Amino acid sequence: MSGSSTSPKSPRAPRLPRELTPAGRDDAELVHDAKRLSLDFGALDLFTPEDDPEDVTFERCRFTDTRLAGLTLHRAGFADVAFRGSDLANLRLFDSRLFNAAVTTCRMTGTQFSESGLRDVTFDGCRADLAGFRFAVLRNVVFRDCNLTEANFQKAELRDVRFENCTLVAAQFSQASMRDVRFDGCDLSGLGGVDGLDGATVAPSDARSLLPSLVHALGITIAD
Repeated sequence: MSGSSTSPKSPRAPRLPRELTPAGRDDAELVHDAKRLSLDFGALDLFTPEDDPEDVTFERCRFTDTRLAGLTLHRAGFADVAFRGSDLANLRLFDSRLFNAAVTTCRMTGTQFSESGLRDVTFDGCRADLAGFRFAVLRNVVFRDCNLTEANFQKAELRDVRFENCTLVAAQFSQASMRDVRFDGCDLSGLGGVDGLDGATVAPSDARSLLPSLVHALGITIAD
């Protein structure tokens, strides 16, 4: 795995107005082409009265203890948004985009970003085991203090991405594409698809947890 001399830049923080309008029940109902602008979502349950709405847009919104668990959205757009303590478990976003976002201490077990674009996003302190980023494009993204056990980055494109103090046990990177990607303070035990790490920079301590996967991928047998 080759290193890079270029340090990934920090993701751009979401640009939120000083004052946001409190969201109500009508705002929590997501239908096709719904637009939610400059709203403060508190402990609301977002819901969809119709199957898998398309082209729902959120811009300049804050989500605090908001529940989006189990929703399925197609071509959704999230720009300049902040999530804190929200339940995003099993949220499925297909062909969607998440730009200029801060996602902090959220439950993301099973959250899916299939074929989606993520740019200038920070995931901090999130439980994101079994999360899916298959065929996603990640640019300028940071995962910090996250549980990414069995997360799936198969065939994802990662550019300027950092994993800091994350648990990536049994995560899958098969056929991923990487440039300026760094792992620092991470547990990479049992990681799958180590060929997908080509081009990444791995801290020495992380490399030790990665070694058994590398040995297995190369077909090397270590004698007793």
